[in-house]
Parts: sequence; C-alpha cells; structure tokens
Amino acid sequence: MLEETTTPIVEAHDLVMFDLDGVVYVGDTVVDGAAEHIDRVRQAGCHVAFVTNNASRTPDKVAAKLEGVGVAATAGDVVTSAQAAARVLVDEHGAGAKVLLLGGEGLRVALLEAALEPVDEPDGAVAVVSGYGPDVRWRDIMRVSTLVRDGLPYVASNADMTIPTPYGLAPGHGVLVRTISGFAGVDPVVAGKPEKPLMEETVRRVGGDRPIMVGDRLDTDIEGAHAIDVPSLLVLTGVSWLDDLVAATPELRPTYISPTLEGLFEPHPVPQAVEGGGAELNGWSAAVVDGRLTVSGDGADADWWRVVATVCWQHLDASGSPVDLGDTTPPGPVRRLGAE
Repeated sequence: MLEETTTPIVEAHDLVMFDLDGVVYVGDTVVDGAAEHIDRVRQAGCHVAFVTNNASRTPDKVAAKLEGVGVAATAGDVVTSAQAAARVLVDEHGAGAKVLLLGGEGLRVALLEAALEPVDEPDGAVAVVSGYGPDVRWRDIMRVSTLVRDGLPYVASNADMTIPTPYGLAPGHGVLVRTISGFAGVDPVVAGKPEKPLMEETVRRVGGDRPIMVGDRLDTDIEGAHAIDVPSLLVLTGVSWLDDLVAATPELRPTYISPTLEGLFEPHPVPQAVEGGGAELNGWSAAVVDGRLTVSGDGADADWWRVVATVCWQHLDASGSPVDLGDTTPPGPVRRLGAE
C-alpha cells in the first residue's frame, strides 16, 4: 500500500532518479513544469540522474536533447540501459572481449567506453547484445536469433514492449527481444529497468545514499525501484493510467502517487479506512461495491488517486480480480498519453 510522509518527499532523499520518456519529455516536447521541478530538486541539494531504457542515444545526445527542451543536464547526469548492458558484459567477459552488436550508436559507444570491442560479424564474439536502433536490419535479426539458439550468450539493453511517442504508444525494443528469445528458446540477461543492472549503475555513477525513483510506468520504473528496494513516485504524465494502477500487484505498486512532479515537494497523506468498507482522504471517499469502483466527494486531484488506488488494491488482494471501473473518470487535466 501507499506510504505516508508528513514532509515533502525531496527532503528525505539525496538522489532523485528520473525516467525520461513520459516524465521529463514526450517526443520533443518537455512535460509541463518538468524543467522547473528538476531545478528545485537540485536547489534542495539532491543529486539528479536521468535514467533511460532507450539504448539508441549516447549520454551526450540525451543531455543535449534535455538542454534543447529547457532542462539543465550534462552527460554525467544521464545513465542508459546501454551503459548497464556494457557493465553486465564486461563483468562477465572482461575488458577487450568482442561483443556482437545489434543496435544503435548509443550501444556501440557504451561498449567502447567499457573497454569492450563491438563487432558486426560473429567471428570471435563471446556474446551478443541488442538495443533499440532504427536502422537494425531484418537479416541481422535472423542471424542473431540463430546464433543465440545455438548457444551465444545474449544480453538485451531492455525489454520494454512499448515506447511513448507524440502519436501514442509504439512498439519498443521488447518486441525485438521477444522475437529473438522466442525463436531461440533462450531468455536474455536484461540490463534495463525493471532489472537491477541499470538501477544499480545509476547509483554507482551519480552517487547518493537515499535514492528515490520517479517514473510514469509501473512495469519498468516502479518495478525497478522494488528490485533494488528503494522508494518510488509514480507520476501520471506518461504511460501508466487508471486501468494499469488498479490492476497493479504488489511488485508494481509505487510508494507514492502524484499527477505531476509537484508531488516531490508535497507531503503525502494516506487514506483512512471507513466503517462498512472503503476509504476516505481529504474530502474524497471511495469504495468497491459488487466489484465496481464508486468515488464521491471533492478535493485535490492527488488525493483522488491515492484513495482510489488504496481501495482498488485492497479489493485486488482480497478477490484476485481488478475492480470494474465502469465510467470512472479521474479529475483534473491529466490524460493518458496518446489519448485524443
């Protein structure tokens, strides 16, 4: 269940790890207020890290994009799944090892920086690594699939099935991973969220003893925070929305919920149980009646999300089934990414 804090979240942490797509920007457009909120995090004395499962761009290019949308950043603030994959490979095979590359420039640069040798042909390769790359060719996918089936170790930068774009959700690198692993009958080592390598690499590179993960996606950002046992804040400016939240099992549940990054600078109360079932919080009341969610009252948008999540998770844990949302509509202007 959600946790309570009577003081602003940022006061309890010295490292704030931000997901990018859906949290800081969507496509080439900054999320409203993100630049100002990130500046406030730095002013509070916290380290800031930008953590991305997208392996196609180098940290320099990610930082340049952030600067381009008005968010202050350097390459040292950025940690990518490509860097985490390179760490996995060098730890397993040592510096100088040849690694067959199926991906973009971000992955190639990460391998070189880790003292590995990226190669385009399989001769002498001790492993294969894949990451999102817009120019990856089908014939190379077929060859890698065959090599993995025949025993070549496989590391994937990430396994996201979707990626947010200005025109809605699009297929992510996980579609390619599923193609290769499904054909080969082999599960890859995955470096990106929600697995540990990227989260651990971020803390290692950026520093901080009390990290918190801020994300928009339950199955990567929030589950990744659980993987290394750190708190998380779910914001509602990206992928995960009401239907995802009410069906979230414990490993997908955030520590805190806020419609926007403003939640970093606010206390987070928790709903209280009411007689006869349900919960209430600061003017909102919610209950599940015959499997259907009912919400009444008025108050802050963030408190609506907290009270709804609480009663829906209680119902899910008790019944094994998500609630029927009916025509439930969250308050406020925040809409699901890609909605008309």
